[in-house]
Amino acid sequence: MTSVSRLVLWGALATLAAGPALAQDLTFELVNVSGYDLVEFYTSPVDVGEWEEDVFGTGVLPSGNSVDVTIADGRSQCSYDLRFVFADGDVIEDSADLCEMGSYTIE
Repeated sequence: MTSVSRLVLWGALATLAAGPALAQDLTFELVNVSGYDLVEFYTSPVDVGEWEEDVFGTGVLPSGNSVDVTIADGRSQCSYDLRFVFADGDVIEDSADLCEMGSYTIE
């Protein structure tokens, strides 16, 4: 095998080995100080046209509480749209760079 062939092979192997490391889980603390229970929470990458599943499932985040949220969707994207649905029916939508934040507070 020539030196150039070895270099190309090692470059390909390094790329394959690095691929899964790029798609890491995103974890952040979600803090609810809104005065209302949060009954649904949806996330979706900003380039996706519809919401993913409710992160809470059947759970609720009462006002005055927090929870660690992990988004393990296998994507290497940081920018997500966020949709919060409260017990009184109000809805708040926002966008955030989840790679840069350690916590998100709903007021």
